[in-house]
Amino acid sequence: MLHFLPPRGLSGSAQGLSYRALGGLVLSAMLITGCSSQATHENAGAGDIVNSEVGMASYYADRYHGRTTASGERFDQEAMTAAHRTLAFGTRVRVTRLDNNRQVTVRINDRGPFSRGRIIDLSKQAARKLGMLRDGTVRVRVSVLR
Repeated sequence: MLHFLPPRGLSGSAQGLSYRALGGLVLSAMLITGCSSQATHENAGAGDIVNSEVGMASYYADRYHGRTTASGERFDQEAMTAAHRTLAFGTRVRVTRLDNNRQVTVRINDRGPFSRGRIIDLSKQAARKLGMLRDGTVRVRVSVLR
């Protein structure tokens, strides 16, 4: 059983209220940690999906090849890289084209796309593997990998 020292300067009824509030917080904390899944944190292996989003993907134009990305590295259209507005540089994501289920894994190394409705901008090599060079933009699921 947990025992708490009474807060200084509180009268009997205020102390009881304080004990109840503190006890409720401790109980809530215990329930929250007790309900969390151990497997998600300890047993999840490389390649496990952390979260995902669905939207439109595009790919970089040839004119960006060799330019410096927001991460400071040179853009290589033959590398398996991509731009995302918020994901940390170095994050690996699985991009699945929804109409044919083709998948690629890319590393985030740039910011963008800045066109409305698009969620990821892929290197030309990644776009080629998804079969989207002719289409230009396709609907995809972007899944963050652990």
